Amino acid sequence: MRMRRASLLWLVDGVLAVCVAAAVAIAISTRAGNREHYVVALLLLAAAAATRAALQTTAFSQGHRDAARAKRAWRSPAFSAVLRAAAGSRRMLGEQVADAIDRIEDIDGYHARFLPLRFAAVATPLLIAASAALASWIAAAILLATLIPFALGMALAGTVASRAAARQLDVLARLSGLFIDRIRALPVILGFGAQDRVTRQLAEATQEVARRTVVVLRIAFLSGAIIEFFAALSVAMVAVYCGFNLLGLLPFPVPETLDLSRALFVLILAPEFYLPMRRLAAAYHDKQVGEAALERLAALTPAPVVATSPVHMLAAPPAIRFESVVIDYGERRVGPISMHIAAGCVTALSGTTGTGKSSLLHALLGLAPVVAGDILLDGRPLSPEALRGEVSWAGQATALVPGSLADNIRLARPHASDAEVEDVARRAGLTEVVQTRGAGLATLIDPRGSGLSGGERRRVGIARALLRDAPLWLLDEPTADLDEGSAMELARHIVEAGRGRTVLLVTHSAAIAALADHRVVLS
Repeated sequence: MRMRRASLLWLVDGVLAVCVAAAVAIAISTRAGNREHYVVALLLLAAAAATRAALQTTAFSQGHRDAARAKRAWRSPAFSAVLRAAAGSRRMLGEQVADAIDRIEDIDGYHARFLPLRFAAVATPLLIAASAALASWIAAAILLATLIPFALGMALAGTVASRAAARQLDVLARLSGLFIDRIRALPVILGFGAQDRVTRQLAEATQEVARRTVVVLRIAFLSGAIIEFFAALSVAMVAVYCGFNLLGLLPFPVPETLDLSRALFVLILAPEFYLPMRRLAAAYHDKQVGEAALERLAALTPAPVVATSPVHMLAAPPAIRFESVVIDYGERRVGPISMHIAAGCVTALSGTTGTGKSSLLHALLGLAPVVAGDILLDGRPLSPEALRGEVSWAGQATALVPGSLADNIRLARPHASDAEVEDVARRAGLTEVVQTRGAGLATLIDPRGSGLSGGERRRVGIARALLRDAPLWLLDEPTADLDEGSAMELARHIVEAGRGRTVLLVTHSAAIAALADHRVVLS
């Protein structure tokens, strides 16, 4: 409804243009001494001009409100799609993030300017031509005749522009993804001396963006040239016809004779005939970019697929079975792996690097691309996202958010009491961290965990798992950054707290694996 309101405002702007033309024609053609007609014409002109300015301002504001509303509607599904990226996605994370952020901003002009102007660009010229026909139907016919080649030229330019804009966004997204991912890997790049190679990659991607941008700009200039040519041609033809008609110098007979007021009315309306289309042409680049951005957003947020496998809500510790599971990352395959995880027991998963220990945990959460085999939960096939939010998880990298230490622990269970948070912090070995900081659990940390060591970050992850206390625990190297004594002490706390739950603990330590009820070694 609000989008139709913005379009209607632009249409009313065309009606006011007719009023302005009529007022000017009456004022100029009023005979000397007829002051009443002159004053009325001036008042009409002033009122129409002021109202028109207010309408244009309101239309622009309404369009931007519509655009803000459209962007808000896209943000939630787009961000969710990035956070829940499909397993095995071959797209760079940076490219997905660029789509979720930049492409949403790219639809601003499409909704704010192009869509409201599109209806007015069709309806207003017809309204102007109909109004001009009241004074001179031949002049109206001239205006309408120039629309035919104009429409053909714009259609051809629009088709080429759409493809060019889509290709430009593709290379722009790749550049954004490449840049973000290389920034994330900057320590590794510097460590291996790969700066020159990465610089060349970024330079080549930047040059490709520049080439694609130039192509889009050329097409934009071409479409602008087309509309300016036909607008100038239309005004010129109407001006020549009206002038020659007034002077009686037309080389052929016509069924109408114009007076000054009618001729002025038509001449003033002639530029207004193409004004809505010129506005639309100015926003045509917004259309190209917006439609290409919407295609990428639609691809980023596909329609939800109804799962054929049942979704499991864990009410009790489950038994898990991997049957010939193969995980394919494209450049590396893991498996086939077959093993059984007993319900209500602590199982240690060991093996050399690259045998797939972490990949199996990710596969349980639907975060690894399983291409063969089955994962059974209590004897039933596991759907890809069934366990998300249903487990106590501690990964190798602990994600932190701006806020207090307590806030970061409470992410596992937002409504946990302060006493519960303090208890799990103590059991996870964070007592020393709390005591050495004057603010205790209220100590503020940033997303990088500044001030926390690697081991302390691990303990935050363990504290979350303890606070969550789900029937299934998935712990990936929870003690990797701790010294041997601290690691054994924390492992004993984990094993003790995990009694009666299904715990799958990945570790390289034989001593820690010996604390578990069962041990599985991958080779």
